[in-house]
Amino acid sequence: MTQQPGHAGTPATADALPPRAGRTGWWRDAVIYQVYPRSFADADGDGMGDLAGVRSRLPYLARLGVDAVWLSPFYASPQADAGYDVTDYRAVDPRLGSLPDAAALIGEAHRLGLRVIVDIVPNHSSDRHPWFQQALDEGPGSPCRARYHFRPGRGEDGELPPNDWESVFGGPAWTRVKESDGSPGEWYLHLFAPEQPDFDWQHPAVHDEFRTVLRFWLDMGVDGFRIDVAHGLVKAPGLPDTGESGQLRLLGNARLPFFDQDGVHEIYRDWRRVLEEYPGERIGVAEAWTPDSGRTARYVRPDELHQAFNFHYLQTGWDAGALRAVVDESLEAMRPVGAPATWVLSNHDVVRHRTRLGGGLARARAAALLMLALPGSAYVYQGEELGLPEVTDLPDAVRQDPSFFRDNGQDGLRDGCRVPLPWEQRGPSFGFGAAGSWLPQPGEWGELSVAAQSDRPDSTLELYRTALRLRREHPGLGAGDAVEWLPAPDGVLAFRRGTFVCTANTGEETAELPYVPGELLLASGPYDGGTSLPADTTAWWSTGPDGEKPGQDAAGAAGTGA
Repeated sequence: MTQQPGHAGTPATADALPPRAGRTGWWRDAVIYQVYPRSFADADGDGMGDLAGVRSRLPYLARLGVDAVWLSPFYASPQADAGYDVTDYRAVDPRLGSLPDAAALIGEAHRLGLRVIVDIVPNHSSDRHPWFQQALDEGPGSPCRARYHFRPGRGEDGELPPNDWESVFGGPAWTRVKESDGSPGEWYLHLFAPEQPDFDWQHPAVHDEFRTVLRFWLDMGVDGFRIDVAHGLVKAPGLPDTGESGQLRLLGNARLPFFDQDGVHEIYRDWRRVLEEYPGERIGVAEAWTPDSGRTARYVRPDELHQAFNFHYLQTGWDAGALRAVVDESLEAMRPVGAPATWVLSNHDVVRHRTRLGGGLARARAAALLMLALPGSAYVYQGEELGLPEVTDLPDAVRQDPSFFRDNGQDGLRDGCRVPLPWEQRGPSFGFGAAGSWLPQPGEWGELSVAAQSDRPDSTLELYRTALRLRREHPGLGAGDAVEWLPAPDGVLAFRRGTFVCTANTGEETAELPYVPGELLLASGPYDGGTSLPADTTAWWSTGPDGEKPGQDAAGAAGTGA
């Protein structure tokens, strides 16, 4: 039975923060919440999350204080890679709902003041997509094969792949097909799983198809698109060998002939023109793995996309010097193109930051406050506001990540960050749905559930709710392109933004601040607001007028924190 808003952990809409939907440039400081639909909420009780479940929990997100919801793929798919293998970009997978469910979700989100961003997957389709099936049927040299990367093999009988490219999921990036007469035939390119053949974006039909897909969902009312593998659409002419033998990694930043090619930018200029056909500042967000922030900035030039994920920040450890360097680099790279920096700690492809950063819940909370204090837009992955850890002990029999099943692939840890959310303290799936869940939840997750943490002042959920409220209210938080670094001891980051100051102790011992920055607004852990800042603790402060710079009297005696 469909879950309804208003029960434990899902406050009524009256509790939602006032919408800011009328703002211009809303995306410059937006906090965007990633929903992984399979694991968010299950309305029909089949063990897998769905769009009706997401809709039923939208009031929770409105009360949390986010500005927009980003939905991972929910399109028709065989689910070889959790929906990132699409057979129909204009249909909802029946396991997740229907087009009317999608329309209802978008409408309800807008009523609550939430914008909706949907995933689009333009680098590859499913191998069951009608175009690919037709390509197989028509054979070598056919028009449909030109929409993908089909090539003859190397070797005496074409028995070797066309080049040395490796799949991100492990093994060769090529699979050989059997032709209609049963003979070994051409090879096709798949930078991910074999079930995900790459489109050839040199073909005009591919461009035409995705323009119509964009308009289909814009007509449905979506506010933007997160573009999967945005850096991968164009391959270097001739598909040259890489000359490398090391296994590719998710979120890698190596220079490769199939990633971050200059030709992708004309595609996004074209997409920007489509977005600007619609009112309300519809946006494009690039998932682009690039060698450095300067290359990332190319995706968000004024005539291209609006945001690009900051993977360089996500990959930085809990170290004051490294964090300061990546913050400076990110802001400096975005400033010339007039785009906001983005900040993210977790997503559906990486180990949850509570586990990845190595310091447990205290460090995860401190990292969250630091991220939310930085100028620009922030992304929150579902469950990080509950302080969920990575699930590292899933049995092999329940894993579904395709990289886990390929030789020399990834570690299979993407399943561990995709375990369904706990909403209630008890029940077969802690309120995720009426039955079980498609991945098993740890038995102790009831105490991390929304119901267990709601209205408990010291909980991680209430920390996020308070931080997001302050982020909206304080004039020194949100949009911007600069921070003023303040004197601080080694291991401590301290910066000022107008009348706001953030101090973050990344060290393992209490640090002595050379000053009390102002009035304590919020701290990530127990802290009395004095000069002794505990380890793994971030504090937010409100100061006096802009001319009164905290710490200037003690500057000569303090370190840089870097």
